[in-house]
Amino acid sequence: MKILSVVLLALCTFGCGYSSKTGTPAPQPGVVPNITQLAPDNANSGSATFTLTVNGSNFASNAAIKFGASSMTTTFVSGNQLTAQVPATAVAAPGTVPVTVTNPATPAMGGPYGSGGTTAETSNSMDFTVN
Repeated sequence: MKILSVVLLALCTFGCGYSSKTGTPAPQPGVVPNITQLAPDNANSGSATFTLTVNGSNFASNAAIKFGASSMTTTFVSGNQLTAQVPATAVAAPGTVPVTVTNPATPAMGGPYGSGGTTAETSNSMDFTVN
């Protein structure tokens, strides 16, 4: 009789649609990129457009370089290197410009409970000097 009770309880619990999953899980953080070097790391004010190379780690294939307040059109070289064309207008005046890299969020995948996707993650900031 005990075995029959356990079997009936198990059938009711699992066969009646019981699940410990409720709702869609919250997005999980993505991979945080890390900048280790800028090349070049400085320019003279009034310089012409130049290519900025950002070296580091954990760069997504669709990562974006931000030069100060401006997002740059970014070229993915590898998971450790990105490049961007920095316009002359971005280095027109002397000062320090923070450079960051952002790996964008990925959307949640389908499925009965969703899989959450990821949130955008931004790297540490490195300073670019305009002399």
